[in-house]
Amino acid sequence: MKEFVISEAKVETAILVGVITQTQDERKTNEYLDELAFLAETAGAEVVKRFTQRLPTAHSVTYVGKGKLEEIKQYLLDEAEAEREVGMVIFDDELSAKQLRNIEAELQVKILDRTSLILDIFAMRAQTANAKTQVELAQYKYMLPRLQRLWTHLERQGGGSGSGKGGSVGLRGPGETQLEMDRRIILNRMSLLKERLAEIDKQKATQRKNRGRMIRVALVGYTNVGKSTIMNMLAKSEVFAENKLFATLDTTVRKVIIDNLPFLLSDTVGFIRKLPTDLVESFKSTLDEVREADLLVHVVDISHPGFEEQIEVVNKTLADIGGSGKPMMLIFNKIDAYTCIEKAPDDLTPATKENLTLDELMKTWMAKMEDSCLFISAREKIHLEEFKSVVYQKVKDLHVQKYPYNDFLYQTYDVEE
Repeated sequence: MKEFVISEAKVETAILVGVITQTQDERKTNEYLDELAFLAETAGAEVVKRFTQRLPTAHSVTYVGKGKLEEIKQYLLDEAEAEREVGMVIFDDELSAKQLRNIEAELQVKILDRTSLILDIFAMRAQTANAKTQVELAQYKYMLPRLQRLWTHLERQGGGSGSGKGGSVGLRGPGETQLEMDRRIILNRMSLLKERLAEIDKQKATQRKNRGRMIRVALVGYTNVGKSTIMNMLAKSEVFAENKLFATLDTTVRKVIIDNLPFLLSDTVGFIRKLPTDLVESFKSTLDEVREADLLVHVVDISHPGFEEQIEVVNKTLADIGGSGKPMMLIFNKIDAYTCIEKAPDDLTPATKENLTLDELMKTWMAKMEDSCLFISAREKIHLEEFKSVVYQKVKDLHVQKYPYNDFLYQTYDVEE
């Protein structure tokens, strides 16, 4: 009798490539590559190797130098010979059409950059019509300037003017026709998607108007800092939370009651370093919740070694979408996962950020921000009552300012835990 062997689907393998430049030192480059590896894992790929090169700036033709590209190519060939074929090479920055074309021609494998990887994760995570439309629009914006490389198989075909002098090399005849046809199709599709988003935006604006006289609070922050966990804890809801990047893509709004005070709490899409401009542009309607919020709760992962830079990234993105200048609280989450490196007694070098204990770190931030800064663990429910109390007081103050003649809608009562 013939036996059937069911083999498991192989996980696609990838190698990462980054550059150490004058503006991005080795430590920062390694941090970015750690994040890129997490992005690749979220997308379903396994990272098997990393390559870095020290350059003044990324090479305009091949991103890395010719020698480094040869080294990557040799590694791919060696792995293929050992029957460990690598499926893709992922670059840490957005690649131009020229860079993509040259690297693909040299390496002969699938090439992705940070932007296309993030877009792929967004496409995988999108659940609602709004999110799917926004992701599709961002993908077309990314694809449009890179169309030529999709039609390189037509570059040897003739056409153009009869004298042979007209047109660009590689774009005459059928190549040009197909490129222009694709460009027109994509532009038409983008127009349609923009109209659809404008319609969705109108509906959402109407929904926001109908929410009554309540203060709006928005959770903002870097991706994977625990915003959805805090949302679930405060709103007692079931928002999807997972230890992966961009687990939340659609903005979720819930009514929350603390003591006698109702308010609206929204959980927004997380930000990330080097977030594609097209993605920010496409998601502006989703981020209206941030722009129209009365209070921003900026959630930070205190256990991440680069949390200070993450704070800067979020603040810059908020400024880009017109959400800065609002009342803000800084919530340091995941204190249960915080670790520090204790200095040896005979070590006389100045203490660095890694040597600070949690208590020392708390004092430095709280001295700067007073009661607008709290340290909690949403997962372990540490300092949650203090967090609720501060949120209540800030929302109450805003409520009295915004709606001075509107009494609170609920009498004080105890909510069952």
